[in-house]
Amino acid sequence: TGIPFDGGLRCLCWKILLNYLPLEKALWSSLLKKQRDLYSQFLKEMIIQPGIAKANLGVSREDVTLEDHPLNPNPDSRWNTYFKDNEVLLQIDKDVRRLYPDMAFFQRPTDYPCLLILDPQNEFETLRKRVEQTTLKSQTVARNRSGVTNVSSSSPLKTTPSSLSEYEVLPNGCEAHWEVVERILFIYAKLNPGIAYVQGMNEIVGPLYYTFATDPNSEWKEHAEADTFFCFTNLMAEIRDNFIKSLDDSQCGITYKMEKVYSTLKEKDVELYLKLQEQNIKPQFFAFRWLTLLLSQEFLLPDVIRIWDSLFADDKRFDFLLLVCCAMLTLIRDQLLEGDFTLNMRLLQDYPISDVHLILKKAKELQDSK
Repeated sequence: TGIPFDGGLRCLCWKILLNYLPLEKALWSSLLKKQRDLYSQFLKEMIIQPGIAKANLGVSREDVTLEDHPLNPNPDSRWNTYFKDNEVLLQIDKDVRRLYPDMAFFQRPTDYPCLLILDPQNEFETLRKRVEQTTLKSQTVARNRSGVTNVSSSSPLKTTPSSLSEYEVLPNGCEAHWEVVERILFIYAKLNPGIAYVQGMNEIVGPLYYTFATDPNSEWKEHAEADTFFCFTNLMAEIRDNFIKSLDDSQCGITYKMEKVYSTLKEKDVELYLKLQEQNIKPQFFAFRWLTLLLSQEFLLPDVIRIWDSLFADDKRFDFLLLVCCAMLTLIRDQLLEGDFTLNMRLLQDYPISDVHLILKKAKELQDSK
């Protein structure tokens, strides 16, 4: 039935539901301290160390060459790792800058910038500097149809509404919330090389971070980054199979789950199921995004957060999500039964109902009607 918004209760409940905090209240403060220290360690090893190494490069040409250098072909070379990481970082950067564009929150400076990284005594690169240097160096080469190559000076990250320059407003020592999200995803990718970073993970981490970073309890709010990282890691452990292409057709992959939406619909509303089948509207066309991103792209952020209350509270872990998807279909059944392929695809890809309470109520009815 959802969590009251007052008093930071949601932040606490989510941490428990995502198995970050144990049920034993007495253990909370020691566990939080341990995890937050561990996260600081990750920052030192994965962001600060490479940044220092880069900043110190000019110190002594001799030492650098003996130990490691940018052209070192050895796959274990620190430079090789650095360049590889940059590829992942550019992809993350592109995605986190676009997080919830209709909300100013992610562009605003955080009240608790990471002092470890923004310490003015340090000269090493932050992730943002890394991105800027990488993008400014690589010029975009566009080939026109006659085969002539145009080199434009625009950076590959320039998506029309928001070029890099728009984000240069924050003075030194400040960082925007999207930069914090970028760091969380970068460290996750480094620690989970098997999956690294896949587009869409930014949509999963966004609502978690927003919830923790707006916690009324300032002591908890200050540690939103570390807490988000561990809750995100736990959540990804449960849904990561959706992001792994090679598992698509296995029992734990996304194709199986999409089929399950249709088999559940067939049970609950056979007429609607047959209509979608007859129009050859496959679940891949809409349910892929619904399931993979836990509906985070279909509704406004406060509504997504409300849906997630119910999803995290599901003891069968995301079975309820299938019922929510079915509820979304049955609530627009009349329009779907009347519509043709084009009209129905438009309805499913831009879902018309914004009242999530209605959807969750319907999903609960479907659950109880088993």
